[in-house]
Amino acid sequence: MTTLPPNPDLKLVLGSGSPRRRELIVQLGLTAHDVRPPDINEDVQAGEKPRDYVNRIALEKAKAVKIAADEVVLCADTTVACGRRILGKPADADEARAFLKLLSGRRHQVITAISVRREDCLWQRDVVSQVKMKSLSEAEIAWYLAIGDWEGKAGGYGIQGPASAFIPWISGSFHAVMGLPLPETAALLTAAGLPVCGAQP
Repeated sequence: MTTLPPNPDLKLVLGSGSPRRRELIVQLGLTAHDVRPPDINEDVQAGEKPRDYVNRIALEKAKAVKIAADEVVLCADTTVACGRRILGKPADADEARAFLKLLSGRRHQVITAISVRREDCLWQRDVVSQVKMKSLSEAEIAWYLAIGDWEGKAGGYGIQGPASAFIPWISGSFHAVMGLPLPETAALLTAAGLPVCGAQP
């Protein structure tokens, strides 16, 4: 991986409107200079596999954000995969219910890809985590849908909220399932020259 010299004058731009990602970068000792969510087409291409999809979207996001010479942009994308099926953000409560019923009692993958860009240089990584959801009753699904925590979350649930009661087992990165794997993010930002405490390129 190409590593640029550290530059304390670089500013971090977060290319995401996710409040969870904003909270997570604080754990790296960073604050976004600006938040610029890109507007791109996130439709799945015909025959596209989940890991290929999430990496493509993260990369397209990073390329779409306009940045100055003294800025580094961080973008990410998270998807839930049940087999080859990609479960993005549900359009409504009915789709969220269908996602939860599909995941109920099964293991699935949560894939988060991160892309960092500084001028014409790009760095990218992905993290794949295995997650088990317990068998959900109709009452549990109805309760979760009613509180609205499913909105805007890949697969129709958020592991860091009330749905944590549904997840008895995870193998991988908890923060990646939330939407931003911290060690990998720190390494990419360090490679781009943005000083991050404790990061190793």
